[in-house]
Amino acid sequence: MVDGVAAVWVPVSDMRRAVGFYRDVLGLDVTETDADWSEVDANGLKLGLNAREQVQQGSGGGAVVSFQPDSSIDDEVQRLTRAGVSFTGGISDHEWGRIAPFRDSEGNDLQLYTPPQG
Repeated sequence: MVDGVAAVWVPVSDMRRAVGFYRDVLGLDVTETDADWSEVDANGLKLGLNAREQVQQGSGGGAVVSFQPDSSIDDEVQRLTRAGVSFTGGISDHEWGRIAPFRDSEGNDLQLYTPPQG
């Protein structure tokens, strides 16, 4: 089963401008920042500002909701697949964790996420 939201990713084309907006305009704490990824604490919910190589207005995209499974990511992919969910890619491993992307019933981008082990 899904055990809450791990993070919400928001695509941005200008990281400095986006960090300024979330920090200065909205008054949220920016807890991490670099050219490709910044994190904002939205009262306990992590907003990830995710730089895109090219962002064109009206080209799709949008926030990505990352769900943290309460079991292994592999088990949750199998469970969701049995429930009829189509994954848009396999499980991928990164230094910052593992993800498995899929879409909701409306075509919105979602993913399972687990932090790095160890």
